[in-house]
Amino acid sequence: MLEQNTLDRLWDLNDPAASEARFRVELDGGTYDDDERAELRTQLGRAIGMQGRYEEADALLDSVDATDDPTIAVRVLLERGRLLNNSGHAAMAVPLLEQAAELGDHLGEEFLAVDALHMLALADHEHAVSWTRSALEYASTAHDMSVRRWMAVLHGNLGRILFRDGHTHRALVEFQLAEQWAEREGTPAEQAAAREAIEEFLQH
Repeated sequence: MLEQNTLDRLWDLNDPAASEARFRVELDGGTYDDDERAELRTQLGRAIGMQGRYEEADALLDSVDATDDPTIAVRVLLERGRLLNNSGHAAMAVPLLEQAAELGDHLGEEFLAVDALHMLALADHEHAVSWTRSALEYASTAHDMSVRRWMAVLHGNLGRILFRDGHTHRALVEFQLAEQWAEREGTPAEQAAAREAIEEFLQH
C-alpha cells in the first residue's frame, strides 16, 4: 500500500486540476502494483470530483476493485462519501462515511479514520461538534505524525463551528489550540493558515 506521504506529495488541495494531472502521470508511468494503482485511482476520482465533474468521478470510483483489499474499500467509501457531500447529497454521504470511519479504525488505518470523521462533521451538521471531538480524540492518541497533523485542522474546524453557533469564547480557544498544534506538527502553510484564522476571528 502507498504511504500517506506519497499521496500528500501529489496533492495540492488548492489546485485539484494540477493534482489530477499528477495522478494521471503516475498512473500512466509509475511502477505500482495493482493495489497501489487502485489507491491512486481513488485519489484521481477525488481530484476530478473537486472540479465539479461528479458523474465522471462517480464512474471512476465504480471502476475501482476493492474486493481483495479492505484498505482500498475504506478509500472508496471515503471518497464516495466526500463526492456525495460535495455534490449536495450530504444525507446520503453520512452512512458511507460512518462505514469508512468504522472500517478504518478496525484496520488501524488512522489517517483514513480521522479523515472520515472530519468529513462526517461536514456532512452531518447537527452532530458536527461531536464528530469533530471524536476526530480530535482519535488523532491526539495517534503515533503517526501525519495523523497528528490533523489536530490543527480539526481544532480550526471546531472553532468555526462554535463561532457559527455563537460560542465566541470557546471558538477562540479552539483557534488558539489550532495554532499551537500547527506550530508543533504542521507545515509552514498550515501554520500560516492557523494564524490567519485567528486574525480573521479577531476582526469580527
